[in-house]
Amino acid sequence: MSLTPQQISLIRRSFDMVHPIAEDAAALFYRNLFEIDPSLRPLFKTDLKSQGRKLMAMLDAAVKGLEQPDKLVPVLEDLARRHINYGVKTSHFSPVGNALLYTLAEGLGDKFTAETKNAWIAVLHLVADVMKAEMKRHGCP
Repeated sequence: MSLTPQQISLIRRSFDMVHPIAEDAAALFYRNLFEIDPSLRPLFKTDLKSQGRKLMAMLDAAVKGLEQPDKLVPVLEDLARRHINYGVKTSHFSPVGNALLYTLAEGLGDKFTAETKNAWIAVLHLVADVMKAEMKRHGCP
C-alpha cells in the first residue's frame, strides 16, 4: 500500500481545506451518499452530526497515516471489523467512495483538480482494498 509523495501532498492540501468546513462537508457527504444509494440510510442509526464528526476524524487519521501504511493498515482493519457489526457489506464501498469524491468536488470547487481527484481515487482504492479484505476474512459478503 503506497502512494507517491505528490499524491500524499495533494490529499493533505485538499483535506486541509476541508477542515474549516468539516461539519458542512460531512452533511454534504451524507446527502450525496443517500442520493447515490438510499438503501444505505438505515445503516446510520445515530445522529448524523455525530456520525459526521466520526467520519471526519477517521478521514483525518487516514490522511495523517498515508506516509506510515504499516500503522494505518491495522487501524483500517479494526474499522472494517467494526463496520461488519453495523451491517456494512463490501459492496457499499463504491457508493461511499463516490459520495466522498462528489463531496470534495462540491466543497473544494476548482481547487479539486483532476490531479487531486486522481490522488483521492488512489487512496480510496487503497483504503477499500484493505477494509474489504479484512471484512471478507470475517465472512462478510
